[in-house]
Amino acid sequence: MAARGHVQDPNDRRLRPIYDYLDNGNNKMAIQQADKLLKKHKDLHCAKVLKAIGLQRTGKQDEAYALAQEVAALEPTDDNSLQALTILYREMHRPELVTKLYEAAVKKVPNSEEYHSHLFMAYARVGEYKKMQQAGMALYKIVPKNPYYFWSVMSLIMQSISAQDENLSKTMFLPLAERMVEKMVKEDKIEAEAEVELYYMILERLEKYKEALDVVRGKLGEKLTSELQSRENKCMAMYKKLCRWPECNALSRRLLLKNSDDWQFYITYFDSVFQLIDESWTPPPEEEHSLEGEVHYSIEQAVKFIEERITEESKSSRPLRGPYLAKLELIRRLRYRGCNDEYKLGDPEELMFQYFRKFGDKPCCFTDLKVFVDLLPSSQYTKFISQLLAVIPLSAAAEGELALPSDIKALQQHLCVVQLSRLLGIYHAMEKKQKLAAVRELMLRYRHGLEFGKSCLKTELQFSDYYCLLAVHLLLDLWLEGEETAVWQCLTLLEEGLSHSPSNAQFKLLLIRIYCRLGAFEPVAELYSSLDAKHIQHDTIGYLLTRYAEALGHYAAASQSCNFALRFFHSNQKDTSEYIIQAYKYGAFEKIPEFIAFRNRLNSSLHFAQVRTERMLLDLLLEANISTSLEESIKSMSLSPEEDDIPWNDLRDNRDLTVLFNWDPKDRDISEEHKKLSLEEETMWLRIRSLTLRLVSGLPTLSHTIQPKNSEKTAENGVSSKIDTIRSLLQQLEVAVDSGKKFLEQKIQYPVLGPPPTRMAGFFSNGSCQCQTSLFYLVSDIYELDTNGLEDSAEIQERIGNSFNSLVERLTDLFSKCKGDLIEVRDGTLKTHPSLLENLVFFVETISIALWVSSYCDSVLRPFKSNMQKKKKKKKESSLAMPPVFTHFLDYVAELQTLTSNVIDHIRGLEIILSALKLEELSLKDTLLLEEEKKFTKTVQGKVQSSYHHSVQEIGELLKKRLDTIKKLKI
Repeated sequence: MAARGHVQDPNDRRLRPIYDYLDNGNNKMAIQQADKLLKKHKDLHCAKVLKAIGLQRTGKQDEAYALAQEVAALEPTDDNSLQALTILYREMHRPELVTKLYEAAVKKVPNSEEYHSHLFMAYARVGEYKKMQQAGMALYKIVPKNPYYFWSVMSLIMQSISAQDENLSKTMFLPLAERMVEKMVKEDKIEAEAEVELYYMILERLEKYKEALDVVRGKLGEKLTSELQSRENKCMAMYKKLCRWPECNALSRRLLLKNSDDWQFYITYFDSVFQLIDESWTPPPEEEHSLEGEVHYSIEQAVKFIEERITEESKSSRPLRGPYLAKLELIRRLRYRGCNDEYKLGDPEELMFQYFRKFGDKPCCFTDLKVFVDLLPSSQYTKFISQLLAVIPLSAAAEGELALPSDIKALQQHLCVVQLSRLLGIYHAMEKKQKLAAVRELMLRYRHGLEFGKSCLKTELQFSDYYCLLAVHLLLDLWLEGEETAVWQCLTLLEEGLSHSPSNAQFKLLLIRIYCRLGAFEPVAELYSSLDAKHIQHDTIGYLLTRYAEALGHYAAASQSCNFALRFFHSNQKDTSEYIIQAYKYGAFEKIPEFIAFRNRLNSSLHFAQVRTERMLLDLLLEANISTSLEESIKSMSLSPEEDDIPWNDLRDNRDLTVLFNWDPKDRDISEEHKKLSLEEETMWLRIRSLTLRLVSGLPTLSHTIQPKNSEKTAENGVSSKIDTIRSLLQQLEVAVDSGKKFLEQKIQYPVLGPPPTRMAGFFSNGSCQCQTSLFYLVSDIYELDTNGLEDSAEIQERIGNSFNSLVERLTDLFSKCKGDLIEVRDGTLKTHPSLLENLVFFVETISIALWVSSYCDSVLRPFKSNMQKKKKKKKESSLAMPPVFTHFLDYVAELQTLTSNVIDHIRGLEIILSALKLEELSLKDTLLLEEEKKFTKTVQGKVQSSYHHSVQEIGELLKKRLDTIKKLKI
């Protein structure tokens, strides 16, 4: 809250209790205390603001805003009121009001350093870079401190970054910033490292690399001390930009002599050597090779240099991996260039074998060697693995038993070999029986390895966890080959693994993926929450949750998972502003553009757009015309059919698609092509969902507020333009659907651990798409009937009648695709049918849209009916013919009611079947299952059964509410 305690002002003492109530979350008492104080001291502005904060936090936003504006209009200059108003506006998400507040304060107290700096930070929150530049200079004039001057310079750079015109950025903003810094350099006023960093950043953006290099190498460069090798890294970056390869080479060589384990400098060293060879560079006679010293410009020198590093390493007190891996990297580069000099370095197979002997007991050994396995010829794979196995100290308790490691080092070595075997495709080439034997062996090794981890804490991973994961990967291969029992064994082994290693995120992620593939969402929510995803992870791995929650009928969990994600995305906007302000305060100028880019990347996130759209559709599904009217629901979401807030051209796919560990060979692993196709598919599905949402949001705008045939009045009311919007959106939907269908014709199969496919294929194949599109076309016909009247609209009425009939047929057909057992037992094996569940969810959504459209029909036909009844009374005719559209509509509503009742009965039947299914009676006679595994199998099957039961219940409850809505539809 406001700074208090250091000034003994009587007002501070009076306000103290209100602050305390607000700090403790007791907002009602804070409001009461503020009211008491205001009765005695009417002019105590701060009390009014604190009351407004209390009102804001109790949900009375309008009252809070009115009270705040009362105080703001008085242009207060006391610190308490200003700070309290700042807090209030921040909670209201109205940072732009803070700027007005401090603009007024600065006018009244023009020499206040504090108010000027608050004004600068207020501009920073809203990204007013031009005003920030002016505020920074005004501050510097009042208090000539360097940071204020450089705040102004940085604001110029931000203007250049945000400028749409790159030319303007390079000809105006950046040169001006450069001149401002040069002035300080000439006057010798540069004091801090941050100021040198800023100068370097300006020169780099202006592409003045030579000048930037001079700054770093000169006297100013001596101030670059906070980061390790900051100066050298900046020099290296500039040498690369200037293509000064001799300097690049000499500097990287010098740095490697200092630290022969720094991988980035090996890469630069090799890059520069080969560039110099390609340019046929030779050193100048009688001169220094380069500014940075001696240069290597031949393969012989590079080979000799690497050999020297390895010799040096052997004398080192701790083993270094860098020199050995550098040798393999050099061989790879020589092979790529088709050179025959690689023999000078040795045989890659032998080098990798020696590397394994030296580092095989380190978990990083596998990831180090993984990069270089393509140096081995495929005919040598089995021999190479046997060679590695031969040097691992394994011992068998008795003859014929499995040879097991006696300590953690031997276990790590063996694990490394098993991972390499998987990577080289040795496991993939096995027959089914061999794979099952391998699974059994891996699980024996896993359980044996648990002995080494008895003292591990719950938060630590067991040493042998990877054995369990590799066994599961083998079982997943079998499942994909059609072995139905394998998937249940996967879940069994993962649940067992998780019981020994409760913090293993890989077990949890794999469980989430497999449960979702089987259509069971209930256990997933708990697993995901135990992952304790933080901050950016809601964007990178949130898709694992949001893709399946609603699709599998867990509406409450879907709402919750969308809320998790949206809370993060919305707070990102506010948090990033705070990071930027901190960066200004502490002079971390180079981080400011990074924070801005981070914020933009999140605002353009594909997942953010998906979650926003699905959340609104879900809210409408659960509430519209049930607890609130469709119109109110749409109004509360501020939805408008004309507005599209998704940045289609800038969508960023921030999903982490490699979050699951994988040891598959390259040809089976997730490729860049898969990622590209997945993004394309996700974008198409998002477009269909977004257009559906906008079409639904357009229904209330057509509501019956006009007299038929009064076309001039129609245009005035803007309703005719509304129907044009609906028709335009409908055309866009048709285009999006066509693109989606063309995409699906490619029949893309993603790897089992790759990106999950969207719901698009089901949406098309079960007929939901055709139903929903027809419903929106029906809206257009009814609107036409509304404007033409009943008299001369026989053709339209017939068209509407036909639409009603075909809709009932389509909905009945959709229902027929929901029939069948969700879980069936076949030959003692359990099989789930998640597609039936997804079809049921689509049915509920489609019937809901049908009801919203029917409500619109109702609103159009009702006034016609009452007009006709009035005419009847006037003419006293009893035989006034009823137009056919009324009969069509009433028949349609009756059929909808019957269909929905049938679906509810079907769901009730599913519930009974699921409750009666006694899974414990399933024969678990599979010889592969041990006693402890059977226990986990029962748990797993119970979770799947319970999840399906839960899904069916939630779908049934929602349909019952929809049935009540149908019953109210009577013209």
